[in-house]
Amino acid sequence: MSRENRSRFWPEGVSYSINYPNSPLFGLLRKTAEKHPNKLAILFRDKRITYEELNAVSDRFAAALAEMGMERGDRVALFLPNVPQFIVSYFGVLKAGAVITAVSPLFKERELEYQLNNSEAETIVALGSLYSTVKNVKKKTGLKRVILTDVEESRLKEREVYSFQDLIKESSRKPPRLEINPKEDLAALQYTGGTTGLPKGAMLTHFNLLSNAVAFATWLQLREGKERFLTALPLFHIYGMTTSMNAAVYAAGTIVLVPRFDPKEILETIEKHQITVFCGVPTMYIMVINHPEVARYDLSSIRFCVSGGSTLPPDVQRRFMDLTGGVLIEGYGLSEASPVTHVNPPDPTMQTVKIGSIGLALPDTEAKIVDPEIGVKTLPSGELGELVVRGPQVMKGYWRMPRETENTLRGGWLHTGDIAKMDEDGYVYIVDRKKDLIKYKGYSVYPREVEDVLYEHPAVKICAVVGKPDPIAGEIPKAFIVLKDGVNATEEEIMGFIKEKIAPYKRIREVEFRESLPMTSVGKVLRKKLRKEELEKAK
Repeated sequence: MSRENRSRFWPEGVSYSINYPNSPLFGLLRKTAEKHPNKLAILFRDKRITYEELNAVSDRFAAALAEMGMERGDRVALFLPNVPQFIVSYFGVLKAGAVITAVSPLFKERELEYQLNNSEAETIVALGSLYSTVKNVKKKTGLKRVILTDVEESRLKEREVYSFQDLIKESSRKPPRLEINPKEDLAALQYTGGTTGLPKGAMLTHFNLLSNAVAFATWLQLREGKERFLTALPLFHIYGMTTSMNAAVYAAGTIVLVPRFDPKEILETIEKHQITVFCGVPTMYIMVINHPEVARYDLSSIRFCVSGGSTLPPDVQRRFMDLTGGVLIEGYGLSEASPVTHVNPPDPTMQTVKIGSIGLALPDTEAKIVDPEIGVKTLPSGELGELVVRGPQVMKGYWRMPRETENTLRGGWLHTGDIAKMDEDGYVYIVDRKKDLIKYKGYSVYPREVEDVLYEHPAVKICAVVGKPDPIAGEIPKAFIVLKDGVNATEEEIMGFIKEKIAPYKRIREVEFRESLPMTSVGKVLRKKLRKEELEKAK
């Protein structure tokens, strides 16, 4: 896509290429602390932390880690929810020259054990309430140090267990002096969701993460020192980490931490703290617009919201913007790309926003559509193929997985595994994951297309479509649906609604109503789990 063609839609004032800071990732925090020392960095319930305080306390934590024997390149697991200690630990670990591997606080013992062993982490920072899980796997891993925050004193008597607060209080003020090569040295091992097998650790450098945070903030044209970020996305996930923490630090924004997503609390937080930026996933916006008391809240402070993680239904997008008066645009990313590669232009007039598209590639990011079989031939506008990208945010590879790295990074391009098309203006439309494709009597049915139609039904709150094994058709499209509170619908009604809107081979052949659907930690429906259930039933 030529720059000349893109320029008709490119946000005014945004360069095609950015002069990124030549510093480690934690340099963003240091620079903001120097420039805006008294600016509120973190707001968590009644706790308020300025940028000067955040920089100082993360320095002390870095010093404490070095004094404990932490060496450059060591891996440190962060087993924490959205609390201030996550952000302090994150920047402290980086300042100590170590590598972060963030772990979901929802993980059970088996999942935690796998990530600790695969990453070869020797240190873990955990919430005190999660210590029992850590303790039960510790002997099966290479853990040498357990650092607990908000912990009972009795547990600190155990060997190699330390208090987060005491370490900071007793450490020196200065972190170790290190030379970091931003483009080579790792900042994080970010584990993928394991949708194609065991989770893989994407090796992300300081520059990968820094460049993506800067490009994202530049694209949204965030106002330095004036934005308030609703940080409801989990920070252990790369989407929340970049868009709701690192980008906020770069823009000297206030990070309003929300430990768990509750729609009423979200509405109260937006109104009380005058939130201006809210990055989320479609299910978050769905839950907000369907809350019975949503009309009572003043949501007019919202400027920009970015939806990622899964498809944003057009009807949800329109309704959310009608409620807030702000702009809700769809974007796209993946762990291997730190994660953002595409976002719609942040256009308040919506003239350059294309509904249903993930938008344009960010500055310094290239994208193309290639044939899905071999992945070599570049396809023309409008044809379906695999989306591939390259740019400064793309990982070095997978941790200790050379074959998987070779399969994913080919010729300098990251193969996303997503089926998409690109229009003549450079906007990309994700059709579906290659692995989610439903084959009905030889026809290709993309679940996303059918789900978008289902979301137009007034009774549908959340839905997912998967292929159910069928001896004659191969697979049939089956819908799993959660209805809105107090609303009823029948299988016949849903199937009749779909029948009038899509081609016969795409129609739903079966509907199952449920109270809830399996979700990832960021609110993405797990089609994989639903599909597995159907496969087991068919045996």
